[in-house]
Amino acid sequence: MQKYFFSRGFPLLIIMITILFLMGCSEKKEEGKIEVTTMSSEAKNDFVQGRDLFEKLQQRESLSYFENAIAQDNKFAAAYYYHSLANPTAKGFFEDLDNAIAYADQASEGERLIILALKAGVDGNQKLQEEYLTKLVQLYPDDERAHQQLGQFYFGQQKYDLAVEHLKKATELAPNYSVAYNMLGYSYRNLENYDEAEKAFKKYIELIPNDPNPYDSYAEMLSKQGRYEEAITQYKKAIEIDPNFFNSHMGISNNLIYLYNYDDAKKNCDESYAIAKNDGERRFALFTKTVACVDAGDTDGAMIEMQKQYNIAKNINDAAAMTGDLNTMGNILFEAGKYEDAQKKYDEALQVMESSNLADEVKENAKRLYVYNNASIDLMTGKMTEAKQLASEFQSRSEKANNTFQKWFAHYLNGLIALNENNYQLAIQEFEKANTQDPRTYYYMAVAYSKSGNASNAKNYAEKCANFNALININQAFVRNQANQMLSSM
Repeated sequence: MQKYFFSRGFPLLIIMITILFLMGCSEKKEEGKIEVTTMSSEAKNDFVQGRDLFEKLQQRESLSYFENAIAQDNKFAAAYYYHSLANPTAKGFFEDLDNAIAYADQASEGERLIILALKAGVDGNQKLQEEYLTKLVQLYPDDERAHQQLGQFYFGQQKYDLAVEHLKKATELAPNYSVAYNMLGYSYRNLENYDEAEKAFKKYIELIPNDPNPYDSYAEMLSKQGRYEEAITQYKKAIEIDPNFFNSHMGISNNLIYLYNYDDAKKNCDESYAIAKNDGERRFALFTKTVACVDAGDTDGAMIEMQKQYNIAKNINDAAAMTGDLNTMGNILFEAGKYEDAQKKYDEALQVMESSNLADEVKENAKRLYVYNNASIDLMTGKMTEAKQLASEFQSRSEKANNTFQKWFAHYLNGLIALNENNYQLAIQEFEKANTQDPRTYYYMAVAYSKSGNASNAKNYAEKCANFNALININQAFVRNQANQMLSSM
């Protein structure tokens, strides 16, 4: 599994005492490494154990260690940071991130930059996020975690060559740093360099053979290549090591979906839901079952599972998760051609977000997405003038916000508008600038090439869509069977 500030014043005497205390209790400084800053040696020990588990993708197991660290030092910024990433709920994530930010100025410069980078990413400002992480590497060029952070950022930005550069550097600095080999494998996989991906994943297995995630990650590479049965075998190896390793349970369902074995996929989701240990895992099982329903063309079934997922979030007033669920419901209805019902869900999602206590930057992200959703509905209901106006507004606001992901959305929307106007060359140009990890991009590129008379390119992109083999990706479920139908007609 892969798996995205306040200044406190103290009297001078207290500052001096604190500095002396930190010198004795913070991590012994390694030359060129990011310091772990805490006022408690016990907190540091728990933190390091938790971080080790987290980096092995055992997030659930890591939580108690971070919680112990925070109990011993309630201003431990890095512990809040990692606890936020391991937190099974969106509500908990934001609460932890707020605490990490509140105490970031008391942490080391490396820790502070990592926390600020996460905040920038959450706010949708990927340019600022890159600036923080670039500075991190400049200050700590010999720290493997600094290069891992920047490499993982570039992975998310789909700049896989740069990701490889920094992840390889991390492995050179720390040959036994297993998490870097994991992300290196995914980076090579997305470059379709499967030989190097396999080498990285096998090295990952070699380093921690008794951990489940290396087998889970290797399974995802096999799944990406269409080797579904082999992938399921690797997922089962992960589960043999840890029967509660939830990602692998969902990986099995995902590959059963690709094998069109929907009944077994949904049954496995139900069985996994029964053994789930927290709301995050329960939501994961429900979402995977939702994807199975969408892939099978069962819109009603998908909406039932999404409602269950929404109810979990509503029970704890998790506004961020509720907003995401409502938008997903809207997308399912939109793809089913139920535009009026989709609009109601988009409206409800925005209302939940605006009435929440989440940061203004998070709310602004949601407002921009609402413009995108309205433009999409206007396009599909024949309101071309309104669709173009909203598309232009969305692109302008996304660029101003430096939000990479929403910029991709803008190009995707522009491509759909051009396709609707039979301007196939412009549509292709726009889709080429859209999200290349969204199978819908490839599907509509196939449609544009087909309508322009380029059957060869149409077939190529239809195959890319049909065989994209993403991990539990509802966007692929929206178009996979359409792409296969297109291929069968060629």
